[in-house]
Amino acid sequence: MKSKIQKTLLCKRLLEVMENDIIPKTRIGVEVGNKIFGAAILQKSDLSLVVAGTNDEVTNPLFHGEISTLNAFYELPMTNRPETKDCLFLSTHEPCSLCLSAITWGGFDNFYYFFGYEETRDTFNIPHDLKILEEVFNVRNGAYTRNNLFWKSHDVLRMVSEIEDKEATSFDEKVDSIKQAYDNLSLSYQSKKNDTAIPLS
Repeated sequence: MKSKIQKTLLCKRLLEVMENDIIPKTRIGVEVGNKIFGAAILQKSDLSLVVAGTNDEVTNPLFHGEISTLNAFYELPMTNRPETKDCLFLSTHEPCSLCLSAITWGGFDNFYYFFGYEETRDTFNIPHDLKILEEVFNVRNGAYTRNNLFWKSHDVLRMVSEIEDKEATSFDEKVDSIKQAYDNLSLSYQSKKNDTAIPLS
């Protein structure tokens, strides 16, 4: 997906999946105390949705948004489940160290994320991703190798910012709408998090 048209279509589709498939699931999850993180897996060939999921840490603290989505993916019958090399992985927030490893072990050669670590920490008051990378892995400022032997990561907001055609305004509106949705989800999560048993809330 290297051409300008392909990049525009990809950005449009990723934002659609966040808005129509991930956010509705996340609203339900946040209502019972889960964090705001979600993910989806799409077919590379036609950008059709394979599965979407959201955080379920109230069930198990390991069930981050990406992990829950991977679990749902591997619960699909093999006849209906594409190979990971044929899929795109979309994460609403830059994956933590647990989820980076899970994406790698799953065999994905890519992932796309909307919010970066700094926004997760500063806007959503969830600093654990950066703290764990630094304290456990000695990776400072979230500076892991974003293009490596296993996969290449993609910053969706950066991709959107590079769209200069007549659709740029509609993309800005869509991004603003998604950001507002997550601001509201964050307020709801923060109001409930002390009532859960999630270790790192």
